[in-house]
Amino acid sequence: MKRTRRKGFVFTKYEAPDQTPFEKLFEIFKELITHTSGDFDEAIDWLRELDKEYSLTDDYTIDDFIEDLKRKGFIQEEIDPDGGGEGDGKGKYSITAKTEQLIRKHALDQIFGKLRKSTSGNHRSKHIGRGDEHTGDFREYRFGDPLERISMTESMRNAQINHGLDSFGLNEDDLVVEETHHKAQMSTVLMIDISHSMILYGEDRITPAKKVAMALAELITTRYPKDTLDILVFGNDAWPISIKDLPYLKVGPYHTNTVAGLQLAMDMLRRKRNTNKQIFMITDGKPSCIRQANGDYYMNSVGLDTYIVDKCYNMARQARKLHIPITTFMIAQDPYLIQFVRHFTEANRGKAFFTGLQGLGEMIFEDYEANRKKRIR
Repeated sequence: MKRTRRKGFVFTKYEAPDQTPFEKLFEIFKELITHTSGDFDEAIDWLRELDKEYSLTDDYTIDDFIEDLKRKGFIQEEIDPDGGGEGDGKGKYSITAKTEQLIRKHALDQIFGKLRKSTSGNHRSKHIGRGDEHTGDFREYRFGDPLERISMTESMRNAQINHGLDSFGLNEDDLVVEETHHKAQMSTVLMIDISHSMILYGEDRITPAKKVAMALAELITTRYPKDTLDILVFGNDAWPISIKDLPYLKVGPYHTNTVAGLQLAMDMLRRKRNTNKQIFMITDGKPSCIRQANGDYYMNSVGLDTYIVDKCYNMARQARKLHIPITTFMIAQDPYLIQFVRHFTEANRGKAFFTGLQGLGEMIFEDYEANRKKRIR
């Protein structure tokens, strides 16, 4: 391989890792299926257009790719209501649970991969005691310490020092116990705004939010299995969604009922046994809708409606009383919206990040891991 030197650095020609034609197309397909909210036909249409423009395929065609997707269990043929049936080549295709999991892992690799290099292992709380993570620090044995925490190597070393080799003996005064940290467990509710403004003005804001949710779900289920993550979406109303629904998440013709989302999030967290609880809210707009006691909706999209805003502040204070911090990730830079989020954050004593779409995932992941370090109450 050709090597060149410049100012003490050695540069080598970059060679992409060997990939089969299927693997190259599959990387693009995973991205497209996320952007199309799980619509296989639309994703393949986009893939064909990219193939025409960038010559992605040669002897191995898009049709070959589809057949491999089916053979490998990434897609399945659905029954066509107009007469086509599964297996006859006339039905529509949809992605399988296997693909849904791979999409979540793909999102995790994209977002968390940048942070993984600087972190190692599960993060700890500051509380020292009978925990489950070794610290490397030792202390004398105390009555009631579990036997499995006794360091036999250090204890026998003490015995040799205290009693000598000729009359070796081991008593309680020689025993040494290794300190441990508790691993903080966290219950998180992630709120995703699916109001119409999340795709307004030609900017796709829902896909980055969706990717963050998928990556966070994959991180928690694989790295922090004792933590819990619940996901809800909010528009005119709020409702929970499951992890498997994330690839198919779409924006609707909704206003923004932030109060409904917060009410549902707190209801979810009240049922959790974990001491540490938190709410992450991803939104790009102002609260513009509330459901009244009689079931009617009160909506106002002009400016900040005092009636709606005050209800939001009340919800922030309620969450504070329940020791539930709210971290708001605001995808907007309007001064009056920033002022609202600051007042909302002050009422909750939570945190707020005013961010664009770039770096949203890294911010959420860093904050999630930082919050797990908090001392167990």
